[in-house]
Amino acid sequence: MDSNSLCCSLDLVAGSGYTLSVEHRAALQTSFAILKKNYKFNRVLFWGKLLGLNGDYFIAQGNEGDEMKNKKTFYSFNCVEWHLLGPATDAMIEAVSKAARGRFMGDPSHVYECRRQGEGGGATKEEDVPVSNTMQVTEEIRLAVTVHQIDEEVSVVPRGAFIKNPQGLVQTNRSFEGLSHTEAQKLDNFFHFTEPKNLKKKSVHEMADLDPSIDFLNPLSDDIPKGCWSLQFECGSNVCVIRSLWWLGLTFFHVPVTPRHGYIYMGDGSKNVDLPFML
Repeated sequence: MDSNSLCCSLDLVAGSGYTLSVEHRAALQTSFAILKKNYKFNRVLFWGKLLGLNGDYFIAQGNEGDEMKNKKTFYSFNCVEWHLLGPATDAMIEAVSKAARGRFMGDPSHVYECRRQGEGGGATKEEDVPVSNTMQVTEEIRLAVTVHQIDEEVSVVPRGAFIKNPQGLVQTNRSFEGLSHTEAQKLDNFFHFTEPKNLKKKSVHEMADLDPSIDFLNPLSDDIPKGCWSLQFECGSNVCVIRSLWWLGLTFFHVPVTPRHGYIYMGDGSKNVDLPFML
C-alpha cells in the first residue's frame, strides 16, 4: 500500500486483524520519506510484515520508473533502519524450497541446512554426512524468496489502475477513478500485478470489450483452484476486501468509485498447500 496514505489504508484492512502500533506508524511515515529521497523513488510502498519467532520483518518496496519491474525491496526490524534485499534468482528459489523449513527465526544470518540427495539414496546418520553434501541457506535469502513468491502469486490491483504505454512501461493511471460497486463484485476486474503468464484467449465478443493498455494482466478469476480467493464487502459495504486463501495474511482493499486501493501481507510466510483439499 502507498506510503502517502498508509494510516488510512491500514484502517481499511483492520477487519482482518492486521494493524500496526502508533509508534510503528509514526516511524514508517518518517523513514519512508527518507528512503524515497535517498533512492530517488517515484513511490514507496509498505508491503507488510513477516512474523518471526524472535523478531518480525517489516517489508517496504520502492520503484523508480516502471511500476512492475525493477522493484527494490527492503526489510527492517524497527521501521527506521532499512536493509536492501537482493533479487530472488531461480537458484535461490530452488535452494529455499529444499533447505528452509518451519517458522522464520527473525535473524537474517540464521542458517538453514539440509542434506543433498545422494546417488545411492540410502539413509545415513546426520553426523556421518560430509559438509560438502549439505545445503545451506541464510534466512535473508529465504526472506527475499518468500517476498518474491508472494508478489508473483497474489499481488492484486483493480482493472484500470495501471496502464501500459506503447514502449511497454507500466505506470499509474492518473485517470483511474475506481471500479463501480457492480464491477467490484467480480473477480474478473481484479488482476495479478506481475508479468502475465499464459493469458487466456478471449472470444471475439470479449476481445471487443478489452483495452490493450489496461487488459495486459491475468485476472484473478482464472486462478486454479476456483475458490482460492475470498471477496467481501466491509465497512458498511463501502470497501471491497479480497483475501488470498493460498497465502493466508494477504489482504487487498479497494474503495469503489475512488482510486484508493492496495494490499498488505501480514503472516508467517507459509503457503497453505492444503488448500485444494479444503475446498
